[in-house]
Amino acid sequence: MTQDRHERRPGWGTAVLLLISVVMVVTFVLLGNWQMRRLFWKLDLIETVEARAFGEEQPLPARFDASDHSYLRVGFDGTPLSQHILVKAVTELGPGFWVMQPYDTANGLVWVNRGFVPGDKKTPAAWDPAPHQITGLIRASEQEGTLLESNDLTANRWVARDTSQMSATLGLETTRPFFVDADHLAPIGAAPRGGLTIVTFRNSHLSYALTWYAMAALFLGALIWVSLRYRKLLDS
Repeated sequence: MTQDRHERRPGWGTAVLLLISVVMVVTFVLLGNWQMRRLFWKLDLIETVEARAFGEEQPLPARFDASDHSYLRVGFDGTPLSQHILVKAVTELGPGFWVMQPYDTANGLVWVNRGFVPGDKKTPAAWDPAPHQITGLIRASEQEGTLLESNDLTANRWVARDTSQMSATLGLETTRPFFVDADHLAPIGAAPRGGLTIVTFRNSHLSYALTWYAMAALFLGALIWVSLRYRKLLDS
């Protein structure tokens, strides 16, 4: 009888499994808590961006801070330069290009994303004249492309709106570390088509948090069940 009880007593293997279960429960809870922090951060970001993007026009900032000025609605006057760069884009209107054009302003050289053009309208002859008054949203300069491609300066193929690279390629003076997504002020059907900035952000953090908490609850339930089962075996 003593030997049978000794054989049924949980060994190191069982202890390790129980320890792993405890670690998994704690890990899942911490992941859920992290997603909740991300949720509150995302909600604050959405509120901030909406307040900036749909607020009154502001002048161009003298000093740019991405955390304070990204998606800020601005209005300014400038002289459009003759150069431009086409950046690969995929929008709700289909694939095509962003028309990036530098502007000489009282605050220095500023790149303006005049808007989207499809592949059959990528030549300046198909565009409306560049306006001298710009209203739009400030966007921080993009430093990277996609997982599959990046800017190829020798081939003049662009996928990221990097203002420093664009200015250096055209031999321009140092530009501001941001560009402005112009509003669409021209008639419908005119090119380029501005006003396509996406100011909504995916927010799935709550569902992720609930998933982690559910997994923690399942592991905790399994841990309690196994613990009670072995306690019965020890008592039998």
